[in-house]
Amino acid sequence: MPTQKLNVLVYTGTGSTIESVRHCIYSLRRLLGPNYAVNPITESALLKEPWAPTCALLVFPGGADLGYCRVLDGAGNRSIAQFVRRGGAYLGFCAGGYYGSRRCEFEIGNPDLEVTGSRELAFFPGTCRGGAFKGFQYHSERGAKAARISVAKTVFAEAPTVPYEFRCYYNGGGVFVDADKLEESGPIQILAEYTEDLAVESGQAKAAIVYCKVADGAAILTGPHPEFDAVILGHQSDVPGYDDLTEALREDEEARTSFLKACLTKLGLEVSQGTCHLPSLSRLHFSSLNHLEASGILCSFDDIVTKDNGEDYIKGDTDLFHLEKPESRWSLAVLSDALASDFASVKKSTSRGSPDPTADHSHIPKRIVSHEEAWPEPKETPYFNHSVYYASLREFRAKESEAETWGDVLMYGEVVTSTNTLLEKNHNLLSKLPTGFTFAATTQVAGRGRGANVWVAPPGSLIMSTVINHPAHIATSRPIVFIQYLAALATVEAVKSYDEGYADMPIKIKWPNDVYVRDPGKPNEVSYVKVCGILANCAYSAGNYQVVLGIGINTNNGRPTTSLDALLPMLEDSSSNTTKKKPEPFRIERLLARILTRLEVLYGEFCRHGFSRELEGRYYRHWLHTNQVVTLEAEGGVRARVVGITRDWGMLMAQELAADGVGGDGALRPTGKVWALQSDENSFDFWRGLVKRKI
Repeated sequence: MPTQKLNVLVYTGTGSTIESVRHCIYSLRRLLGPNYAVNPITESALLKEPWAPTCALLVFPGGADLGYCRVLDGAGNRSIAQFVRRGGAYLGFCAGGYYGSRRCEFEIGNPDLEVTGSRELAFFPGTCRGGAFKGFQYHSERGAKAARISVAKTVFAEAPTVPYEFRCYYNGGGVFVDADKLEESGPIQILAEYTEDLAVESGQAKAAIVYCKVADGAAILTGPHPEFDAVILGHQSDVPGYDDLTEALREDEEARTSFLKACLTKLGLEVSQGTCHLPSLSRLHFSSLNHLEASGILCSFDDIVTKDNGEDYIKGDTDLFHLEKPESRWSLAVLSDALASDFASVKKSTSRGSPDPTADHSHIPKRIVSHEEAWPEPKETPYFNHSVYYASLREFRAKESEAETWGDVLMYGEVVTSTNTLLEKNHNLLSKLPTGFTFAATTQVAGRGRGANVWVAPPGSLIMSTVINHPAHIATSRPIVFIQYLAALATVEAVKSYDEGYADMPIKIKWPNDVYVRDPGKPNEVSYVKVCGILANCAYSAGNYQVVLGIGINTNNGRPTTSLDALLPMLEDSSSNTTKKKPEPFRIERLLARILTRLEVLYGEFCRHGFSRELEGRYYRHWLHTNQVVTLEAEGGVRARVVGITRDWGMLMAQELAADGVGGDGALRPTGKVWALQSDENSFDFWRGLVKRKI
């Protein structure tokens, strides 16, 4: 079963420049969201992590390609080339274009700038020669220009809106020499040419951008920068004519965007119909089931609050929180401003004035509005109904006698950076929060995953982080590693017990802590796709391990994979739907309450009895890996059968299988040796049947 390729990876390691990376991520997130997650990737990850199976596009931005060669020649380039040959896509802007050619020739005869030599990837089987125009200077905009590009419309037959000509940013890029001759004899297409005279010999054509078919994959290499957006170009008062350059780019913005969309489509990606802009950060609404609880926690903040001009602030390790006075939000002017700001932050996602998605948001004060007398009105939080949430919490607690407090205190924001990061990276705030305190959001602009993964979470997801103060004195017998298992189990059980008729929801656990569902796009296959990710971060404070447990579920949004709602047609005639009624779409508020009640009960059981046989059996009932045969690469490629997880430290158990065939009953014969593998050292790739030890 193939892995869905949902990641677009932008190289940010040695050789790349901050400005080029910013423009890459900004433009690609606008054009590809929410269908793909556009993430940065370093040379270390390219060399050591199994990035290729889930990657739809690998992007090398502008910079200096000698830096790319220095760290990736050899093993790194072999991995990249194999990825493309096996059906992957490569997009190289400027330095990435030089790097993807068989030979690089840059500023020959200029002793300060000259770079020449062969390149290993060789997607373009010729020379990229530059600079195409004179004046390039490293770390300067003095050689930049708005280069006029003529598009070969005939190669974009399926993109009728692609322009005939447009201007795009240029600074030091090359021209693909004799591309017209290679086009006649090989799998090369010229997508666009420079229209102006060049400073170097290029052959008959002035190929600025080329498409290269590479076995089952493809690469697009550019000399100019069609990804650069004038909106985030800085002002250069010391560069003559720079304002004219940016104005020219603004005038041709629509044409440039249309061309870049056509290039991405040609590489096999699904481009957004419009353009996706990141909304601005919204207020955070602090409330509780019993209003006195919110007041009590706010009072506990007293020793970490500082005052400035009569306003209260909490200065965290990385973020600044502004505590807005409860009475101030009820003034007509302030409330009107709050509604306009918070509602527009999500709805106006198509405005041109949205912030840079690669920007550091830590300097922006996070505004916390306390609700100590009443829950937020629906107009204040149009994407989250607090009354529905707290009513659902009461309803599920009536069914779960051991669920008593988790979720009582809730902080909610329509648009946040990351619920996990805002709690985990601000220890003075985290240290004041009780077990069960939950932070939920509608949209994340800097969500976190395992390792350095970052993504934008669109509306329609359930995004939550819950604080668990795990007592240090029981941590040896109740290891923290099991909390991620409990979270996965709680999520599955919550979905299945969401309401009458949901018990047959085809939802499973992927070791150690992802949740998958049957792919509704392949109804005739037993194929699974990710619908939920879980991340646990831990710190120590006052005798407790403070765990920030993050859960993100595609609930109503069908992209980038699928959603819980997409599975509802499967339930209409299921055995658990006794009334045979059409299941209602999931409500974020109700599902959040159900997960919290289930998680509280499971955690309580774990604290009393550890990861008991009963908990273990429930976990196995829902996981994907029973008797799966895998390859242990770190152990010389031996084959093994997954038999479970250890109940002491939660390691994966894999039983080695004999290399000489099967037993008399036709079953694969075990050798008696069992391997134990830790989840934080291994990446279990369910789709390829491999267990890979991370270096």
